[in-house]
Amino acid sequence: METGIVIKSVGSRYKILLGSGNTIECVLRGRLRVKGAQTTNPVAVGDNVKVDADKDNKTGIITGVLERKNYIQRRSSNLSKQSQIIAANLDQVLIMVTIILPQTPVEFIDRLLVTAEAYSIPAKIIFNKTDLYGKGDIERMEYLISVYSQIGYGCLRLSLNNGSGLDDLRELIKGKTSLISGNSGVGKTTLLNMLNPELDLKTAEISDYHKQGKHITTFPEMHRLPFGGFAIDTPGLRGFGVVDMERNEIYHFFPEIFKISKDCRFYNCLHLDEPDCAVRKSVEHGEINILRYRSYISILNDENTKYR
Repeated sequence: METGIVIKSVGSRYKILLGSGNTIECVLRGRLRVKGAQTTNPVAVGDNVKVDADKDNKTGIITGVLERKNYIQRRSSNLSKQSQIIAANLDQVLIMVTIILPQTPVEFIDRLLVTAEAYSIPAKIIFNKTDLYGKGDIERMEYLISVYSQIGYGCLRLSLNNGSGLDDLRELIKGKTSLISGNSGVGKTTLLNMLNPELDLKTAEISDYHKQGKHITTFPEMHRLPFGGFAIDTPGLRGFGVVDMERNEIYHFFPEIFKISKDCRFYNCLHLDEPDCAVRKSVEHGEINILRYRSYISILNDENTKYR
């Protein structure tokens, strides 16, 4: 019996990195279930697992999943009541966004941030393709950086074309397990190829018609970094449905809204149309950004879980 880390999940088959440094292909023991899991995938990338290897030491069976320190999940689809664990045992979530080609909606960023907050995973925002931005694009980027920095989220400017910001990013992820997430086409796979050229992962051009990325990564996969740590690449997400949140606790995961909410007249205020709502007053006075408040309302009403 050995232990290892799940580095890739494809259907019912898993690639495991053993403590010895070898990788083997595994399947799940038939009756294996993760305690309390209501998800489509009982085992996820990043999970530490017990493995019973076959004699050839190239294949084996996953016999158990060790306790997770954390995980991040999303709704499996717009209509599904089930959820999908994207990755487990993370040190941080890096949200890659772009102002153009494609444009990342603020609602999408906020849903990822809220999910990271809900599972107590530090999150940072990486603004990529800065070399392609015109004056108006730069102004919008700096505006968003100002908004998120004031809340407490670290932001990084990056250009994979000229390498600007890449050294800072290496330092940010060195020795850590980082989930790299974002819309299709924002540059996640290109980034991984630059961080570890030996990967030679396939990339694709942006669709000219829709100005959106094409899905290249189809399954989450963990990659070892040559300077220490792991990066988990995820399929490009068009939308992000949040799960496991009671309606009256969603505002807890917007730090700036939660901070102000203690001044509301009612302890159970949802910050909609209740009298003497401190949050709405703060929005009106510009103390809470209107875009963030709109994201809160969208999640509260569970609207538009698919952004285009």
